[in-house]
Amino acid sequence: MSYQSMEEAYERCKKEGIDFWKAVQLEDAQERDVPLEDSWKEMKRMWQAMLDGLNNYDSELVSRSGLVGKEGGLMEDYQKAGDTLCGDFMAKVMTNALKMGCNNACMKRIVAAPTAGACGVLPAVLVTYYQEYQMPEEKMIEAMYVAAGIGQIIANRAYLAGASGGCQAEIGSGSGMAAGAICYVRGGSPEQIGHACAMALKNLMGLVCDPVGGLVEVPCVKRNVGGAVNALAAADMALAGITSKIPVDQVIDAMKEVGDKMDITLKETGQGGVAATEEAHKVMERLDM
Repeated sequence: MSYQSMEEAYERCKKEGIDFWKAVQLEDAQERDVPLEDSWKEMKRMWQAMLDGLNNYDSELVSRSGLVGKEGGLMEDYQKAGDTLCGDFMAKVMTNALKMGCNNACMKRIVAAPTAGACGVLPAVLVTYYQEYQMPEEKMIEAMYVAAGIGQIIANRAYLAGASGGCQAEIGSGSGMAAGAICYVRGGSPEQIGHACAMALKNLMGLVCDPVGGLVEVPCVKRNVGGAVNALAAADMALAGITSKIPVDQVIDAMKEVGDKMDITLKETGQGGVAATEEAHKVMERLDM
């Protein structure tokens, strides 16, 4: 059975003297009854799918609704102009988050990490770092295991679906996964990985799921940017020695409590939040929805 808590994963790391990613890989291989080599091969396949997704982005494509599609190209042009507020690396992260979100809306191949609506967060953080700093691919695949382990624990203790817990369960979880993963890449300990995840989750706790027209486009695509930037901020804090005063497992439990209390109109029904605004209704009328 997969880990039910980060604390459980920590204990295995300490007991067996292994890294967090290895504890996740061992659990994956055991749970699916496959050799470690097969587990690695599958994770590498998902990593390659992220790389391919970014390479295959087409700024000329728009979604069937016409609401999104070009944002990744617009952000890339802005980044290349060299006058961004957040700096070149962060602008590239934003670009890649938008590209993957647009790919999803345009029905291209993406990796649901943890969901299709949050597909841009993890690749924006990991692929951008990989390309910018020429990291060994093996290190990035290990980081994918870190993200997967965090995601599984969140799924076991709370939610990953916006219909169940709001967008905090999608973009929030993706941001927590990415924060822990990039923290590992930068040499963070298992405990720091947990602190990074906890801080990322807390920053987005209560985030509602309010897609206009029920489409995973507005505001979903741009929220991937927020999740990616938040992940990097949380990871930097953890690497600086800043800790989450609330343990990560308890933060996840709190996220579940918030999701349980969230009104149904704010959980992917397209009935509340920005989906209920005057402009959203005009969009739906225009699309004959």
